[in-house]
Amino acid sequence: MSENLIPTGRLTVVGLGPGSPLQVTPEALAACEDATDFFGYGPYVERLTLLPHQRRHASDNREEISRAAAALELAARGGKVCVVSGGDPGVFAMAAAVCEAIEAGPPAFRQVEFSVVPGVTAMLAVAAKAGAPLGHDFCAISLSDNLKPWSVIEKRLVAAAEAGFVMAFYNPVSKARPHQLGVAFDILRAHLPGTVPVIFGRAAGRPDEKIRIELLADARADMADMATCIIVGSVETRLIARDGKAPLVYSPRSWSAGKA
Repeated sequence: MSENLIPTGRLTVVGLGPGSPLQVTPEALAACEDATDFFGYGPYVERLTLLPHQRRHASDNREEISRAAAALELAARGGKVCVVSGGDPGVFAMAAAVCEAIEAGPPAFRQVEFSVVPGVTAMLAVAAKAGAPLGHDFCAISLSDNLKPWSVIEKRLVAAAEAGFVMAFYNPVSKARPHQLGVAFDILRAHLPGTVPVIFGRAAGRPDEKIRIELLADARADMADMATCIIVGSVETRLIARDGKAPLVYSPRSWSAGKA
């Protein structure tokens, strides 16, 4: 595109939450109502109910940068553009991809009015279903090695376990890397007791939701798929048994000296 292009529109990166319409924020709905063009991974843009003047631009899950550049091209020409993500767009999602495309792109991209609308990310939705596992310090780790070496992931797993963080795992398995979650559990078992709770949260908030609680000693890779967010507790995380009901998982807000 021409670097001298004058018309400038706006681009809003919107988080649609984990899948339930009830978990889409009013701010996200307002941003979608005001846009004319929507870019995103196919299943995410299909969640939207569009008006006749609004258009979908769906693409594959691994086309984040080209998707971001196409959205910025349209916004730089005066368009009112939304880039949609599942969950929160700033957590392993499109907000960073758009920023990357702005940094690498022509000067016109930097003139686009840019904003991010947060959403309910998967780890928050899963945590809410299980109790309060994120009640103390926690971190989020993507187990995908598409954009970083697996050796880096291993170092971060060890560091987080030794530091006493509760961990949320995104992108735990795929057809191309079915073994990595099992390796991650093996690494954690070398640094954490087998009694640490592990929450497998699949499709939290959607009709096919499944929340499963296991101990680290029993956790297996075949308990998850790409729609699963996994929360691994710390040595501080507790299970509260309840007769006839699923246990509650929570991490106390205070740290007990000597436990971690």
